[in-house]
Amino acid sequence: MLQLATPSTRQIQVLEWGFSLDDPPGADGVVELLQTDVAATVTAHVASGVVNLDPNGAASLLTLGTTATGYTSTSEGAITATRPLDAVSLSSVSGESGLSYVRTFMPDDRPIIAVSRFLRVRATTPTTASDMRCFITFQEVG
Repeated sequence: MLQLATPSTRQIQVLEWGFSLDDPPGADGVVELLQTDVAATVTAHVASGVVNLDPNGAASLLTLGTTATGYTSTSEGAITATRPLDAVSLSSVSGESGLSYVRTFMPDDRPIIAVSRFLRVRATTPTTASDMRCFITFQEVG
């Protein structure tokens, strides 16, 4: 659903992530936040789509492109290594209570994504009948 590609010169630290669904999925599924070593093919973000929370801050150094930072993956790629950071199970009968999720990482628990890696929100459901909106709040370090 969303992928961030760190440049070869800078890591990122995850502050918060989350998602919302307009309807429960047609069958049980999972939404994961994970680091991986292989890019998915995505719709490329543009620089203005990566918003710096500091209005006086510099532009992000995230790598942009169809195999870098973007959204709505069409092909996940042949992943050889992943590092799971968080996962949420979805129920097909979760009703209104299970349709949104936000996790704010405490300062000592904030995952750091290494250089030249990919941070991904991956949704695995047997159907595509739900609309999902997701976000990752991060800061660039290093």
